[in-house]
Amino acid sequence: MSHAVAGKNYLNESSGLWSWLTTLDHKRIGIMYFVSVMFFFLIGGIMALLLRLELFSSNAQEGISFLSSLPNVIKGDANPADLYNRIMTYHGAIMVFMVIVPGIPAILGNFFLPLQIGAKDVAFPRLNLLSWYCLMAGAIMAFATLFLNKVDTGWTFYTPYSIRTGASVVLMVLAVFIMGMSSILTGLNFIVTVHKLRCPGMTMYRIPLFVWALYSTAIIQVLATPILAITLLLLAMERVFGIGIFDPKLGGDPVLFQHFFWFYSHPAVYIMILPAMGVISELMTTFTKKTIFGYTAIAYSSLGIAAVSFFVWGHHLFVSGQSEVAGIVFSFLTMLVGVPTAIKMFNWLATMYRGSIEFTAPMLYALGFLFLFAIGGVTGIMLAVVPVDVHFHDTYFVVAHFHYVMVGGTLMSIMGGFYYWFPKMFGKMYNMTMAIWSWVFIFIGFNVTFFPQFILGAKGMPRRYFDYIPEYEQLNRISTIGSWLIATGFVIGLIAMIRAITKGEKAPDNPWGGKTLEWTTSTPPPHDNFTNEPTVTAGPYEYK
Repeated sequence: MSHAVAGKNYLNESSGLWSWLTTLDHKRIGIMYFVSVMFFFLIGGIMALLLRLELFSSNAQEGISFLSSLPNVIKGDANPADLYNRIMTYHGAIMVFMVIVPGIPAILGNFFLPLQIGAKDVAFPRLNLLSWYCLMAGAIMAFATLFLNKVDTGWTFYTPYSIRTGASVVLMVLAVFIMGMSSILTGLNFIVTVHKLRCPGMTMYRIPLFVWALYSTAIIQVLATPILAITLLLLAMERVFGIGIFDPKLGGDPVLFQHFFWFYSHPAVYIMILPAMGVISELMTTFTKKTIFGYTAIAYSSLGIAAVSFFVWGHHLFVSGQSEVAGIVFSFLTMLVGVPTAIKMFNWLATMYRGSIEFTAPMLYALGFLFLFAIGGVTGIMLAVVPVDVHFHDTYFVVAHFHYVMVGGTLMSIMGGFYYWFPKMFGKMYNMTMAIWSWVFIFIGFNVTFFPQFILGAKGMPRRYFDYIPEYEQLNRISTIGSWLIATGFVIGLIAMIRAITKGEKAPDNPWGGKTLEWTTSTPPPHDNFTNEPTVTAGPYEYK
């Protein structure tokens, strides 16, 4: 039982920077994650724009290069090729380890998981705060390498190159190691919270599907992230102490690094996408005004995806010399992931069928997710076929597939979830017209950017090259123009959010007619979430 004071909420319960930096309130920690991740997204996005500007023209080898025209304070003594590799490395590392992996669990999960199960907070509030500090410490270390011997290994840190190149690689992999600790602490917190802090009547079959998605993701975070941590620690030890683990000169095996790295990093794909799927389930039922179709199937499909994700890493190594039998097995297992994913897609479409669909900004992002993720998923099945993957390996087809899943899927979901829960988080309503125009630019810009890359990859254009032959120039120019449209969309969205926070109308407690518990408390929520402990007597999505 808690007693909220009139006019008091988590935002004004206490004031001052120190009260935020030492807070144990899961909602404030979620906001701190939001500010941090959005800053990282800005930096990573700027680097993406720089890459696309360089690829606008195919004349780099003739001295006509965008990167070579940058001020010396930015490029230093690097030639365009080296500078391109560095920017590509930081873009990938920032977007993966600082934005997409922590994005939904750390921001929306931290804020809303306790609210959705009727709890006052997460199970371990101090570990929750520590997880944010781990992310910040790792990010500071990673950004510090920008001012030292910059890293150009790509975000995968493939050996043996990462063992023999600039010394800042050690600092970078230790930064990712520390950020991995943040992921583990968040996952551990969520698992215990779901099992131990549900309110009376909140059985596992009554928790919202967003919580099911976070719970499944937490299992992957806790079990898979230590593998990455150990792998990067071995890489650092090999560089510092000359131990022969991955370097063939020292008797090591560079393919072993790929096995270790992808044993984590493919489950990490589902750390990124499973929470996104949970958000989509919430948006579908709220904005169709229908009870979700196949609640149990969606819940168990989340666990199914989490389980199968540990057995598909070998599809990244089809061209590494692994046996034909291993290739066939990994091909089959990779296709198997499509089954629980297809269950979700079918159930979302069935939920929409004959529903009273409201085309708000959150719902448009949900529809965008369905379209883009379907393309990403189908091309993923294509890449699971060994001979097709051999042809497309290390081409822009893989780049397009990855972005359709991770950016088109996860980022669409992050934006949709943020617009959905923004009124509850900040107590203000945003301008719906601006939010919709933001979606229009992002959705169109995304397809203009990445769909041509499927064609480029099919034509044979290799990824991670700073220059290319002239026959690829037209499609690359279209792709670069698309990146400008995406940036325009995010600028419009940012303006809409700032205007809402500073000048927006007061939000009602339940502006969308949502049926989950977070909509039953005041807006913004009080420090202890609920004035009285809620009791649940039915499922989470009971639309009559």
